[in-house]
Amino acid sequence: MPPRRIISVVPSQTELLFELGLEAEIVGITKFCVHPAEKVKNKPKVGGTKTLHLAEIHRLKPDFILANKEENTREQIEELQRFYPVLVTDVNTVSDALAMIRDVGERVGKAQKGAALVKKIEESFYKNGAASAHTVAYFIWRKPYRVAARQTFIHSMLEMAGFQNAFGNLTRYPEVTETDLQTARPDLIFLSSEPYPFSEKHRHELQEICPSARVVLVDGELFSWYGSRLLKVADYLKELKQKLGLQ
Repeated sequence: MPPRRIISVVPSQTELLFELGLEAEIVGITKFCVHPAEKVKNKPKVGGTKTLHLAEIHRLKPDFILANKEENTREQIEELQRFYPVLVTDVNTVSDALAMIRDVGERVGKAQKGAALVKKIEESFYKNGAASAHTVAYFIWRKPYRVAARQTFIHSMLEMAGFQNAFGNLTRYPEVTETDLQTARPDLIFLSSEPYPFSEKHRHELQEICPSARVVLVDGELFSWYGSRLLKVADYLKELKQKLGLQ
């Protein structure tokens, strides 16, 4: 029997559950679950992704919890697994994301909707166009500077978009210095809107460090959320490439 009381502790997967038509079944989400805005505002909050309020989760009596290896802490998830069925997803590539959507759909009794969603996302990606020879340094943090490298979903998204990761020789989210950036000489520098809220003043800051690069602010959700938000990626990338004069 499909679950009737679902708690999601991952923002992108919360949005996916709503896309699959499970508004009534969702009984708890995190404070960072902000999409879809009109539907999440009245759902009970169970803390942050890495600071879950376990007592509140117990009070809500879920029969299914949707978590993620990177987003949540191992200790808290293992504690919840003592009491409830918990699906811990592990998403590092676009292919992983599509497989996760299918899996979640099957687990919550929405297999057909999940499969249809994956097909729609795949079809949208066909519009992406030709690969670019441009290298990109994708910044996720400041003080210290950190970038997305190999073995991350963002790296996979950059590849899918046709870009080359300027720090693809490194792994995960390494700290980089101004010298590292100048040595890498990326064609483009993407400053993500999350988890660090880069703004225009930071764009000028990076431009001074690497004057030969084109520095732009990008939508972090569309590069790092691996649920139904992938539906919006193709159009966003088309607009971004047009802005950069790459199409």
